[in-house]
Amino acid sequence: MADDKRIDAKTGTQFVGHEWDGIEELDTPMPRWWLWTFYATVLFAIAYCIAYPAWPMISGATRGMLGWTSHGQLEQELAAERARRAPVIEALNATPIERLPDNPKLFAAAVEGGRSAFKVYCAACHGAGAAGSKGYPNLNDDDWLWGGDLAAIQKTLEHGIRQPGDAATHQSMMPAFGRDGILTDAEIADVVAYVRVLSRQQPLDAAARRGQASYATNCVACHGADGKGSRALGAPILTDPIWLYGGDVASLTETIGKARAGMMPAWSNQLDPATIKMLTAYVHALGGGEATPTPAPAATPVATAAAGGK
Repeated sequence: MADDKRIDAKTGTQFVGHEWDGIEELDTPMPRWWLWTFYATVLFAIAYCIAYPAWPMISGATRGMLGWTSHGQLEQELAAERARRAPVIEALNATPIERLPDNPKLFAAAVEGGRSAFKVYCAACHGAGAAGSKGYPNLNDDDWLWGGDLAAIQKTLEHGIRQPGDAATHQSMMPAFGRDGILTDAEIADVVAYVRVLSRQQPLDAAARRGQASYATNCVACHGADGKGSRALGAPILTDPIWLYGGDVASLTETIGKARAGMMPAWSNQLDPATIKMLTAYVHALGGGEATPTPAPAATPVATAAAGGK
């Protein structure tokens, strides 16, 4: 067997006996640093298995001598965060929403907290930038169906819109004038023409004049004779270019003919009062928030709207 141990003359290393196309492999030993590193990792693995949860069992895992768990660490971090936020939460709970702007530092903290909460609870419908989409209001503008002051926004968040089981939820119901047979298709087309006159999208023509009569009979009670809407009823303003479902002929025809009945959750069932106040502050600070409830603007004559039409 000794004769089988061939030594490479140049390196003094024994051959292992493998050969590929005339190329032979040397039995070169591992570098010492590599061996010590390997031994260290083995020792570390043994120590880790003793100190921390490591081996899976039937109903869990070995606990480890240190008693550490990822759940425990998370709870500690959450408890520390709750303790850090406690003074702000207590101050928010003690401050009526109308008085929140009196404390700029607290209001700023509420806005930042609301910014984070908005991404979790509101962005799915209103968008990450709160710009909304068809059927979901843009919260950056100054058009408000139910009011844009702090108290009104808080109420909307707490009780929602058309929330079943909440007696204080916002309720409004627009008839489906076409589906319910209140107006014919021709009459709906005339009302659409008149609404587009109110919003300065077209001039006053014969169809709009006919629609004005139908509007006076069927729409004035909620939207007002001047089309300025009613926040008490959740009736939108019809005289500006801001539309929840669209102001083009097709969209208005569908809205008048089939009606709309969007919903928003009552967040008081899911969020604590402080979080609702933070969301209120954030939405109010987006750009369209009002200091106090704003009365309806003065009436705009139809002749003025017609003069501004395209």
